[in-house]
Amino acid sequence: MFCASPQPATSPQEANYQAQKKPLRTKNVIIVVIDGPRYSETWAVTPGLIPNMSARMKPKGGFLSNFYNDAYTYTNSGHAAITTGVNQPIDNNGDELPANPSIFQYFLKQSGKPATAAWIVSSKDKLHMLANTQRPDWQGTYQPSFDGGISGPGSGYRMDSLTLEAAKNVLNTHKPNLVLINFMEPDGFAHAGNSENYLRGISRNDRYVKQLWDFLNDDSYYKNKTTLIITNDHGRHLDGIDGGWMEHGDSCEGCQKISLLALGPDFRKGRVIENRYTLVDIAPTVARLLRFEMDPAVVVPRADTTVVKVAMDSTAVAQVLDSIRIEIKMEPATMKGQVIKELFK
Repeated sequence: MFCASPQPATSPQEANYQAQKKPLRTKNVIIVVIDGPRYSETWAVTPGLIPNMSARMKPKGGFLSNFYNDAYTYTNSGHAAITTGVNQPIDNNGDELPANPSIFQYFLKQSGKPATAAWIVSSKDKLHMLANTQRPDWQGTYQPSFDGGISGPGSGYRMDSLTLEAAKNVLNTHKPNLVLINFMEPDGFAHAGNSENYLRGISRNDRYVKQLWDFLNDDSYYKNKTTLIITNDHGRHLDGIDGGWMEHGDSCEGCQKISLLALGPDFRKGRVIENRYTLVDIAPTVARLLRFEMDPAVVVPRADTTVVKVAMDSTAVAQVLDSIRIEIKMEPATMKGQVIKELFK
């Protein structure tokens, strides 16, 4: 059962914190998700494969050195945690919707802006599922625009260079205020066992992020009014664990340890934040930047296992065996994500 709450996501303490802060300059937020690189190939060995992010961009923003996906280390679950602020198990093929509404839906509803003010631009076509929710009072409403895969949902993945160009086109044409961009090459090539292209994908994404940042600063609509958040949905197995760098999906340090770099007019420059944060803290931070509220009352899917007695043969009712029935139940919960306050000036 889904429950909606009229309460805002802002506690009295949070309201006081916001009141003490300077007026925000951010008008636009761009989230870039580099899909599935392992920390040991990125921020653990800088500049290495990421000279643009580590040497050129990090001094201009804040970097979280203890940032994690501490729940479900798969693509769709990781992205859903980013966009809803809730960790949940979710089918990874793109057919299952998140249980809770997203930052896109909250933003579009409260701003009154059209669907073209919020976009998902994705190399992975299956991430169209981020645009909607299972929650009945939100399902099918206030959905962002989507540009993903070769030609939309079900068309297959496309190269990240094409996604970068698609994102630039969306930014040029529609001037959206909220965008999520998915770059998939590190994850895709790792699953294919192609180590050379896995590493090359990380390097390319580093270059694409810098090109995007330069693009935003060259555009008068976005310059000095845009926050860029660069993160990951998950990492990869440590060496010696279930396929190592080629796979992911458990709670090992390699899968959970990821990164977050954030640049924008409201953030401190050159700040390294050592406090621990996770993916679910991104959504409340975006809500703070764009001045909308998220419902603190959420639901979390839980598998409920019931043992059912079933007859082996309709003519031999006395002979029974135990059958396991798994039912997904929506448990009411409170959003655990928090604003990453240390980023702000």
